[in-house]
Amino acid sequence: MKARFYRCDGEDVICCLCPRRCRIAPGKRGACLGRMNRNGELCSLVYGAPVAVQVDPIEKKPFADFLPGTKTFSIGTFGCNLFCKNCQNDRLSRGTPSENPGRIVPPEKVVEAALQHRCRSVAFTYNEPTIWAEYAIDIARLAHEAGLKTVLVSNGFITPEAAAELYPLIDAANIDLKSMDPEFYRENCRGELADVLSAIRQYHRTGGHLELTTLVIPGKSDSDEVIGRIFDFAESLQDPGLILHFSRFFPFYQLRDLPATPPETLYRIREMGEKRGLQIRLGNI
Repeated sequence: MKARFYRCDGEDVICCLCPRRCRIAPGKRGACLGRMNRNGELCSLVYGAPVAVQVDPIEKKPFADFLPGTKTFSIGTFGCNLFCKNCQNDRLSRGTPSENPGRIVPPEKVVEAALQHRCRSVAFTYNEPTIWAEYAIDIARLAHEAGLKTVLVSNGFITPEAAAELYPLIDAANIDLKSMDPEFYRENCRGELADVLSAIRQYHRTGGHLELTTLVIPGKSDSDEVIGRIFDFAESLQDPGLILHFSRFFPFYQLRDLPATPPETLYRIREMGEKRGLQIRLGNI
């Protein structure tokens, strides 16, 4: 499937989907693994190729205040554009899409399945939906025509031009705000905090429902200073409906040497946030 969001530079293509803006030589893939240069044309290897499909309660995404008590039709593919050492879904995020995928699931079939399972929404989730933005965009348009809502669970690592096409089609987004420390993003995720903050603000301007999630990792993203800066950013959005989720970390992937987050740490964060008038939810307690 021919991709969008790229430009040509000689035989190379420059992917413009995420802030990495990968220069991809003929026959090579971008860092996310889901996009390939085929003879000077950027192709998506994950369009129409979901490898994770599940009917979930909307609260699992997590959303605390969007269509509560309803089901969402969740789909995901392979690949990711961040490289988080704490990744809890590395089978998908670091999985390699096939150059010749088997059965294609077109957008209309996703919408039909969501309706058949009596879901109120379609969720773009599991791996990073940004890398299959073309697929998500096409599904979202058809979902709205069918009366379904759309939800996005994302790391927020997306270019403004791609977000300008995807974000207005999303009714609710839960975006990871992994830390307010730029060095944490560079060292732990090989990404840039500034790009994520820009994306969060861009989605917020669409008027869609927004919730943010932070995984609290001992010794890396649990200090009162960093948590306070997350609260500062949340307040800067001036959104009384904004909900902040803080989740407990468990040793996983490349951070198996760290301890699990003490529940008391999350209770302290909730108390700090509620004193500032913020809505706080805790996860994995």
